[in-house]
Amino acid sequence: MNTIIRLFGAFVFQVSALAAMSNIAMSDDKPIRVNTQQTPAVSQQKITQRICSLDPIEDLLPPPQTKATNSLLSYLAEQGFTQNKEGSWVCYANDPKQEGRYFTIFKVKQVDNRLVASSFLDEGSLIQGQENRSLDFFMMVIEHHMNTSQENRQGIRRYLEAFVSLVKQGKIKPTRRGFLFDQPNRALVLYHTLSSGNLKGTGITINIYLPKS
Repeated sequence: MNTIIRLFGAFVFQVSALAAMSNIAMSDDKPIRVNTQQTPAVSQQKITQRICSLDPIEDLLPPPQTKATNSLLSYLAEQGFTQNKEGSWVCYANDPKQEGRYFTIFKVKQVDNRLVASSFLDEGSLIQGQENRSLDFFMMVIEHHMNTSQENRQGIRRYLEAFVSLVKQGKIKPTRRGFLFDQPNRALVLYHTLSSGNLKGTGITINIYLPKS
């Protein structure tokens, strides 16, 4: 069984892979636009809320019908993510402070034998609903790509929940250090500033190694 290192007893590592984070920074890219000429019929069945649906109208829309070029992460399309030209899977959010402006709120990319998944904070602040959705996003990636038991995943979620909560409270400051949350898989979580991109802010990122086939 994997060993969960608790938040306040965690080993702190200098993360050499942080340089790759510059490729995961926020952007002001516009999302794929939805054709609204034909209004989709609303099903009478209960609609399951997708991770990349931050308002009720988005939940009424079907998943984007885009062809995935990366089968490793293609399951993200069902959650409302889209794949950009560089191969990253992204989720866009409507800026609540500026009409007509979008920014990247979630992003995940494969970098060699690692997956780097990020939740971005606009000017260091979480938007409404981002805290819980970030946890769901991280756990979805972990469940798909880490060898963990259900019990172990419950412990990981509690750890990440505490980490995100401390970030929200301002008790964790941006740093270049990573905190180990799963030792056998060498999985790290970081709270860091963005090194590139058009939007000033910070990011909470998990960095996990893919199991060898």
